[in-house]
Amino acid sequence: MATFTVNGHTVTANQNQKLLRFLRDTLRLTSVKDGCSEGACGTCTVLIDGKPTRACIPQTDKLEGKQILTVEGLTEFEQEVFTYAFGAAGAVQCGFCIPGMVMCAKALLDQNPAPTREEAAYAIRNNICRCTGYVKIIDAILLAAEVFRAGAVPPAPEDWSLGQRVPRVDVREKVTGTGIYPDDVYLDGMIYASAVRSAYPRARVLAIHTEEAKALPGVVGVFTAADIPGQNKVGHLKKDWDTMIAVGDITHYLGDAICIVAAEDPETLERAKALVRVDYEELPMVRSPREAMLPDAPLVHRDGNLLAHKHIQRGNPAEAIAKSKHILTQRFTTPWTEHAFLEPECAVAYPDGDGVMILSTDQGAYDTQHETMGMLGLPAEKVKVRNCLVGGGFGGKEDVTVQHHAALVAYLTKRPVKVKLTRAESLLIHPKRHPMEMEFSIGCDENGIIQGVAAEVIADTGAYASLGGPVLERACTHAAGPYNYQNFEIDGWAYYTNNPPAGAFRGFGVTQTCFCIETLLNQMADIVGVSPWEIRYRNAIRPGQELPNGQIVDNSTGLVETLEAVKPYYDRAKYVGIACAMKNAGVGVGIPDTGRVRLVIQEGKVHIFAGASCIGQGLGTVLTQMVCTQTGLPPEAVVYERSNTYFAPDSGTTSGSRQTLFTGEACRRACESLREAIKDKSLTELENEEFYGEYLGKTDPLGAPVPNPVSHIAYGYATQICILNEEGKIEQIVAAHDVGKAVNPLSVEGQIEGGVVMSMGYALTERYPLTDCKPTAKFGTLGLFRANQIPEITPIIVEKEGLNVACGAIGIGEITAIPTAPAIADAYFRYDGRLRTSLPLENTPYTRK
Repeated sequence: MATFTVNGHTVTANQNQKLLRFLRDTLRLTSVKDGCSEGACGTCTVLIDGKPTRACIPQTDKLEGKQILTVEGLTEFEQEVFTYAFGAAGAVQCGFCIPGMVMCAKALLDQNPAPTREEAAYAIRNNICRCTGYVKIIDAILLAAEVFRAGAVPPAPEDWSLGQRVPRVDVREKVTGTGIYPDDVYLDGMIYASAVRSAYPRARVLAIHTEEAKALPGVVGVFTAADIPGQNKVGHLKKDWDTMIAVGDITHYLGDAICIVAAEDPETLERAKALVRVDYEELPMVRSPREAMLPDAPLVHRDGNLLAHKHIQRGNPAEAIAKSKHILTQRFTTPWTEHAFLEPECAVAYPDGDGVMILSTDQGAYDTQHETMGMLGLPAEKVKVRNCLVGGGFGGKEDVTVQHHAALVAYLTKRPVKVKLTRAESLLIHPKRHPMEMEFSIGCDENGIIQGVAAEVIADTGAYASLGGPVLERACTHAAGPYNYQNFEIDGWAYYTNNPPAGAFRGFGVTQTCFCIETLLNQMADIVGVSPWEIRYRNAIRPGQELPNGQIVDNSTGLVETLEAVKPYYDRAKYVGIACAMKNAGVGVGIPDTGRVRLVIQEGKVHIFAGASCIGQGLGTVLTQMVCTQTGLPPEAVVYERSNTYFAPDSGTTSGSRQTLFTGEACRRACESLREAIKDKSLTELENEEFYGEYLGKTDPLGAPVPNPVSHIAYGYATQICILNEEGKIEQIVAAHDVGKAVNPLSVEGQIEGGVVMSMGYALTERYPLTDCKPTAKFGTLGLFRANQIPEITPIIVEKEGLNVACGAIGIGEITAIPTAPAIADAYFRYDGRLRTSLPLENTPYTRK
């Protein structure tokens, strides 16, 4: 027992426990986020006697007489200052890390009212942000210092038209901690559930002994595959993922659920899980694609170990390469990568009539609904899903992980239930970035003009399909690069193994193949005798020209402009690397892709409903600015509603950098009729009126028998350069991105900075090691960059007209992470002459011990 003060109030903790659990579960101070419970991420940072402390470390019995402060305990003026500063600086994306960052800022500014940039970065060195790249969080701390010194908060911007640098619509709730993520939900009578996972990557389940667990007081139930009322198999695209492994079936990886235990409280839940005994017959595992393709390899799935094969060809690359003046061939490897979003997966479900309601954190509420419907055997109207705030995704929350488990337990027990993953479970269970082995050949003429490219790709898709097929396809379709030539061929294979699944990850396969083509192009420049910048300028795709996939690009194509934007930086640097990239906006390749928006007038305001998840990329702000621009209404007359499946129309998955373009265009179309309506009537007179917009992006299927197929509605283009100092450390990264029309330049910059830092880790420090199909990393050992380690990042926004939808806006979420690694690799080649063809790069100051 201990008595101490929390936010000025005296409290007593009668039971010794982690401070984090006391603050959240007893006091309901949910600004204190549970990001890892390992002392590694900083999301639970509070002040103890003025010192920043991670609340998941101290036990309450050690806090006698201490003064504890959370965001809820800040003065009203302090909350206003931090809300303004973090909004105006663009520091808030998914928001999960922000309360912890605010408390670090508070501690710093209490001691040092005028910190330097270096001091601000050092103050948040123990707090991870996976979205922003830290640049704008540091900006926000310095801006907050200015406002505190001035003693008054500046007014909010009034102009919310397209192109304005306005704060996100959800800044206040994320800064002050009042916004609700699923783990912040506490319902009356709520129980807790969690899965018992497989003990072996591949084993036959012979028996599941649940008797002792069921007999434990406080246990509500133990459920197996036999209790599933519908289909056991789920899956984002291919239904091959077991909700639970049935007796007699074979496990596919260590993350497989064997049974689900439900209990009245988390402590009883953990004790009950330990009482479940499972009899296994351990079987040989498949550790890699090379093992998977052997003729006598064990079958991960009954239909074979090959998930997907993609073959793409245009022209005659073999002949073109053979006739080339210069030819290069090189092998490359890229690793597993963990998304490391700050919010571990969590869902709350409760009975809703004879169906269920799911409160979720995911990248597509309708995707969650569709997968859960089949498992429960219920129609759509009986499986409702509502997004809470989403604490980051980057592709890692496209598949269901806990949502269907929560729905199942709620349906069976008729009780509200929370299912959340520990950080260790999250690291194991959700799909990662595909590791790939690749071989590329390129032929150029004497002037460095590309004549042809041929490539092979082998990907480890892990235990389940997830998005493995589309990721492989995108890796192949984009492997040619953003250049003007027509002889291209690639073969790609994705194999099942008993490793954790691989699926969507920011860049969606293009990060891997871009590393290859851009590295080869840098080598080719040296052979030809021109600069790496020059060889790209000569080959760069220009409006009206034909990409290697046959698509004739439109007037919004701005690759040349991105090259020109970085050239002054490139020319004056000594050790400088360069890479370009392109990335589709939208699903494309003939797959139906629709954006939908419903605008509803309620209580004199326009409410935006779109079944599209905002995962930190700022969709709600984009749509709000779209409405303000198209109608002339002020921002206070517009309300962005979170995605759901029962009133918001399906606007597709938040994936493929598609929401700004597709849902943005749907919103623009809905605004056309709203604009006409408000010419004659006030919003009050239009109460309950609805205005609907829909946009279908039509494209041609892969391999369509037309001369110039339209593979995607739009592409974004980028050039990034990496500049090293004399010690071999990154001094600056300059990232020029063509975005068509920047809806909110502040958010665009934040996306660029975040993507760059994420792929700095991919290139240099991040590791997700596996030993016999078992991950060995913890959150703190993943190698994520910290705020005091980042170089200067210079985002350059290139705006170019030419796209006739969404006011010309092209999504930017993914492309920001694509060219960074090859640019860094090239910089190190210029520094020490060593060619590096594997990631993370070896023999750099970031990897030497």
